[in-house]
Amino acid sequence: MKASEVVERLQQVYPGQPEYIQAVSQVLGTIEDEYNKHPEFDRENLIERLCIPDRIIKFRVNWIDDKGNVQTNNGYRVQHNNAIGPYKGGLRFHASVNESILKFLAFEQTFKNSLTTLPMGGAKGGSDFSPRGKSTGEVMRFCQAFMRELWHYIGPDCDVPAGDIGVGGREVGYMFGQYKALTHQFVGILTGKGQEFGGSLIRPEATGYGNVYFLENMLKTRGIDLKGKTVLVSGAGNVAQYTLEKLLQLGAKPLTCSDSDGYIYDPDGIDEEKLAYIMELKNVERGRIKEYVEEYPSAKYVAGAKPWFEKADIATPCATQNEINGEAAEALVKNGVIAVSEGANMPSTPEAIKVFQDAKILYCPGKASNAGGVAVSGLEMTQNSERLKWSREEVDAKLHSIMNEIHAECVKYGTQPDGYINYVKGANVAGFLKVAKAMMTQGIF
Repeated sequence: MKASEVVERLQQVYPGQPEYIQAVSQVLGTIEDEYNKHPEFDRENLIERLCIPDRIIKFRVNWIDDKGNVQTNNGYRVQHNNAIGPYKGGLRFHASVNESILKFLAFEQTFKNSLTTLPMGGAKGGSDFSPRGKSTGEVMRFCQAFMRELWHYIGPDCDVPAGDIGVGGREVGYMFGQYKALTHQFVGILTGKGQEFGGSLIRPEATGYGNVYFLENMLKTRGIDLKGKTVLVSGAGNVAQYTLEKLLQLGAKPLTCSDSDGYIYDPDGIDEEKLAYIMELKNVERGRIKEYVEEYPSAKYVAGAKPWFEKADIATPCATQNEINGEAAEALVKNGVIAVSEGANMPSTPEAIKVFQDAKILYCPGKASNAGGVAVSGLEMTQNSERLKWSREEVDAKLHSIMNEIHAECVKYGTQPDGYINYVKGANVAGFLKVAKAMMTQGIF
């Protein structure tokens, strides 16, 4: 297998899907050597079978706004691979959603889920509907309309969606209720549910907590303590909030937070009180991060920018894809950043990754460092299947153990002769081998 040739063929078949092609090319380049050690893979054209989703479901979503007007959006579910378990991956409601973005996310999800050691395949879905600026009634009616189409294709042993950007506890609740009404079944069809109806403790916190647990492991490989380190964080949603929370619990000093309009920089650090304000602002008031500086005037707000040109010890992007480009990466390295742990999916461009790796700083891709969310989603599935509820301590301990295992796998497959750990290669090879071997044993279909 030559990675460049496979990518070129996929580019010809799927023109106009840059995110998907980027994700595939980044993975194939790192697994090429390992793949070619297994000629049986090539005989069965396993690489293209792995790159191309099992199926893509597309549908129209009609819903009625508060003025009584009928609105139309596009809905999707990309079921990428179920070689090691039911399809599993989030639903994203955001204006940017398209087939290319969901294909890249589903492809990445397959490897991420493999890394967790839990029996879950990879999928992703969503809609170009944005909850921003919509009333609660409009969000409910959209979620119900979306599920009226999606429910045909999902099930507790087939495909179990979760939340993602624009899909939190509120949206999951509305979709769960609609699925229950349509099927007359109370099953663990979605994860990220409320505590009252089958949700798992630590699920909202899981991606952020797991991100920091992985960061801790990376720092330990160089004998560095997280305590006292300054951190740049992007995003202000679920992942960013709980990344901030865990950083504070472990003694770090986060300096930034952002949304799609700009970022805030607080030289005094974002402490527990300030974090509580951010959570209230974003989760309850649905406000914008620029309001932070009205409450805390010592901070500054920079409109239309990202925080990567500020000085700090560590960076953790927790917003969206391709938010760190080559220029931003060079600025981070120049300003002394020693580690980058991704809380978002593919937030660093290929140029940025090269800068990090050339500088030999600690860098981990999201499929490993942000796998905590889907790991606890898998634990929620287990609890639902057993009709049990585990304590906060039990779930957190299992999450911490899973992130430690993922780190160990990355070190196993990513350590280079000079001792530098290529976490990109380690994560990709570890995730790939498990899925590939499962596919080989199940035949061609």
